[in-house]
Amino acid sequence: MFASFIRFVVFGGGTGVLCSLAVPALATAMPWTLANALITIASTLLCTELHARYTFRTGRAGWRQHWQSAGSAAAAYAATSIAVLTLHALQQSPSMLTEQLVYLSASALAGIGRFLVLRLVVFAKTTTTPTTPVLRLPAPVSHPVLTA
Repeated sequence: MFASFIRFVVFGGGTGVLCSLAVPALATAMPWTLANALITIASTLLCTELHARYTFRTGRAGWRQHWQSAGSAAAAYAATSIAVLTLHALQQSPSMLTEQLVYLSASALAGIGRFLVLRLVVFAKTTTTPTTPVLRLPAPVSHPVLTA
């Protein structure tokens, strides 16, 4: 589990850092929440595939994994949006550094939750149990040899 968490941090965290730069750049042309939504959608698609192939090593992600991952990404989107909107409510014009710290902190907390959801639900390794009962024969019984 530790190794998969490290891979999750590398792929998810690396993508998150790139997103933290992309959202403010895109927000110069549209509302911040819309920019965050577009970047979240693109990064979720990319990260779901990366996590399926490399983090949890389950192969390509199917539609089910993408939809389940989208649910956890929606929660992460809400967390980052609420954090940044709260910052803007408290400070009219926060510095870019302050905004980045708030965004990345919220992303890190949401990322821990996403890791658990992805690990335990989306990419959980299922174990199969036999559907046919296994017939177990009794051990051979040795009979003492009778001598006369």
